[in-house]
Amino acid sequence: MRKRFILIQLIFVSFFGYSQILKKAIPDKLVVLTFDDGCVSHYTFVAPLLKKYNFNATFFMCEFPPNYKDSTKYMTWSQVKGLSDMGFEVGNHTLSHAKINKITNQEYKEQVQAIEIKCDSIGISKPTSFAYPAYDLNASALQILMETDYKFARAGGSRAYNPLEDHPFLLPSWAMKSDNKNQIIEAFNEAKNGNIVVITIHGVPDIEHPWVNTPPELFEAYLQYLNDNDFNVISIKDLDNYINTDIALKTIVPDLNKKLKG
Repeated sequence: MRKRFILIQLIFVSFFGYSQILKKAIPDKLVVLTFDDGCVSHYTFVAPLLKKYNFNATFFMCEFPPNYKDSTKYMTWSQVKGLSDMGFEVGNHTLSHAKINKITNQEYKEQVQAIEIKCDSIGISKPTSFAYPAYDLNASALQILMETDYKFARAGGSRAYNPLEDHPFLLPSWAMKSDNKNQIIEAFNEAKNGNIVVITIHGVPDIEHPWVNTPPELFEAYLQYLNDNDFNVISIKDLDNYINTDIALKTIVPDLNKKLKG
């Protein structure tokens, strides 16, 4: 079955050619900001600041256990709807931050579907972008996303995204923290020559998970840097303007051996 799948992909590559993956050329200075776990600071601090700079972003939602009902730490679904109404993308991070290598495939499907049901219940469109909790993934995760019509999925890896080589379900990203400012600034400047920079961000601040905390003043300094240097800051969904995912999903063979963790 696996060999047949690869053969079909190779046929698509030879028929369409990699050039058809791009709807238009990838401009330099294209940066995607993504926010994980539904921290309340995303609504109270991050969203207004993004609007100030006219930047877009993707907010990956889950109900982070055990304290997701604590509104001093995590967003309510009413606040999530507010983000959507402001024009930001709401993505899927599974219901309870589930790791696919810890549960069955059926349980993982149910975790993905639960966020879709939550979104539908409050008038948010079905998510088309996904983020792997803790960057935990395997081939089954990719298959589940394919079956449920997702377009993009974000992983880790601390490297730039090349849409001609990286499968849409294996978008690499850098993780922003309080102590890696130089790495993040260097990462921003890798957005050139057809490469796109994707950043993973948690709380600003992150009260429960200080190891992935971004101080508010540091975050604002990053946005000022992006603004001053004329970066185009977008959501994952905005990648649709540049990338034909229908073709990319069929022509690029997923390479799970590439650096996608950490």
